Amino acid sequence: MRSRPWFVLAGSLILAGPAHAGKEPTCKPSLVVQKVALSEVAHMHRTWTAHILVDATRCATASGPFTVAFIRLKDNAPDLQFTQPFTWAPGAVEVSTDVAADDAVLRYSISVAECPCR
Repeated sequence: MRSRPWFVLAGSLILAGPAHAGKEPTCKPSLVVQKVALSEVAHMHRTWTAHILVDATRCATASGPFTVAFIRLKDNAPDLQFTQPFTWAPGAVEVSTDVAADDAVLRYSISVAECPCR
């Protein structure tokens, strides 16, 4: 008689399954930076541009969001960190952001959101 509640509890846990059961698996597209450039000064600003190859073969969606985090370097001010949102699509995308004439991009990093898997 004492073992009966144990079997009932074990059976209900098996039927319930893991906490993440039923949740769709997620993937991420691969974004690879091919080329980065900082333009010459024009109209008191420069344009930072990156050419990014996108492999989204694991994703069920045709596009999705990603961000680029920048650290801006300035001659007469502290470094500034900022982010810009962009949208990826399979193949290649070109992204850009404007900075002041006396700015440079010290560092950048890409963060891409998950997508539903195929």
